[in-house]
Amino acid sequence: METSHHPARNPYLWRKAKSRAKFRTELGVYVLVNAGLWVLWALTSRSHEFLPWPAWVSFFWGVGLVIRGVAAYGNFNYEQRTQHEYERLLRQHKQGDFSRKS
Repeated sequence: METSHHPARNPYLWRKAKSRAKFRTELGVYVLVNAGLWVLWALTSRSHEFLPWPAWVSFFWGVGLVIRGVAAYGNFNYEQRTQHEYERLLRQHKQGDFSRKS
């Protein structure tokens, strides 16, 4: 919830902080749920299948979580790439290296 008690926030940093906080929450949920699934499998599984069913959940959910983690902590999101490209174009333009050709 937004309150007026906070000084003016940098919108980019605020979005990044929210993204990272959300990722940490999702990581905790992932660990707890997957631990429970693996315990449930260990207690109820009578077969010795090659690949236990919780592996599918852990793998695919984990891939999504890694992607979200990279977006939250890495420098690979669209907004950052756009800002970086814009700044590069500004530098080129100021140096006179900017051509009108795309």
